[in-house]
Amino acid sequence: MGREIRVIHYGVGPIGAGIARLLLEKPNVRIVGAIDIDPAKVGQDLGFLIGSGRGLGVTISDRLNSVLRTGADVVVHCTSSRLCDVEEQLFQCIDSRISVVSTCEELVYPFHRYPELSDRLDRAARAGRVAILGAGVNPGFLMDRLVLTLASACQRVDTITAKRIVDAKERRLPLQKKVGAGLSPDEFSARVASGEIKHHGLPESIAMIADSLDLRLEEIQETIEPAIADAEVCTEFLKVQPGEVAGIKQTARGRKGDKEIIRLELDIYVGASEPRDEVQIGGLPDLHCSFPGGLHGDLATAAIVVNSISPLLEAAPGLRTLRDLPVSYFTGRASGECFPRRSEGRRVGRIPLVGGGG
Repeated sequence: MGREIRVIHYGVGPIGAGIARLLLEKPNVRIVGAIDIDPAKVGQDLGFLIGSGRGLGVTISDRLNSVLRTGADVVVHCTSSRLCDVEEQLFQCIDSRISVVSTCEELVYPFHRYPELSDRLDRAARAGRVAILGAGVNPGFLMDRLVLTLASACQRVDTITAKRIVDAKERRLPLQKKVGAGLSPDEFSARVASGEIKHHGLPESIAMIADSLDLRLEEIQETIEPAIADAEVCTEFLKVQPGEVAGIKQTARGRKGDKEIIRLELDIYVGASEPRDEVQIGGLPDLHCSFPGGLHGDLATAAIVVNSISPLLEAAPGLRTLRDLPVSYFTGRASGECFPRRSEGRRVGRIPLVGGGG
């Protein structure tokens, strides 16, 4: 991985733009193409559109095949949460023999919800000798990969509970709309029923945990309820009155018989108090991990996507998941390494130790 990494951006919304800005900080990365279907973005220079303050000489195009023909090592794909909505986009990238890292939540662990599509993606990627990956913070880290990391310190795992509380007040408008902020309870219920309001990925996280820890669940259930505002809440973009919906309270449960083995709770609403991320494992020993204030979803997602690029390009071809890849931090330097390793004969400078004894 000593060579330059060439990247195409597919979807330049808020998340895609954040990923692009982070990649511009990596010296061994070059963005060579950008795709978006929004007419207001087509024809613009990617650098100015994402707020980097400079032009990159990369013009946003709505012609996918034309951009893919420019050649790249990886496509950073940020267009939709539902795998069935993006499968054609993914196959086009694979057919161009370009690896893909996508923020599509249902791609993070798609094998239970989409077994046939997962198999077709895997076979196509293997045939094209490329790798494809779904990555993000939730799913992809807080409620699955972090759980598995903590479980590695347990002799036995009996139950798992993860809870994420997010105050959507300071977040981007698409997220506030996605959780139904400002709707009436009846409007909220109708949009939940139509699939318009939903965080995608909780069942995928449960399936990843269960398969990895051999928990042999018999059923995964999911419920979505409104969080109702008890006082007026104003954001930069909208106002929520008392009695209106402030956001969602979504819970997924993995059961074996009448016993709940895994419980994932996600509360995202404007004005949420005590935002935090927590994981509790009941077993031997019991473990409790908490992030007061919670991780910033947009920043963490951009970091996870960027940090996965180097190990993805070194991974075996096929449909991969984050549990297949080593934990990594991508420096983007000429070495292309995530972490320097002595075992490869590369000198690592001695760091002097100050204080201490022995």
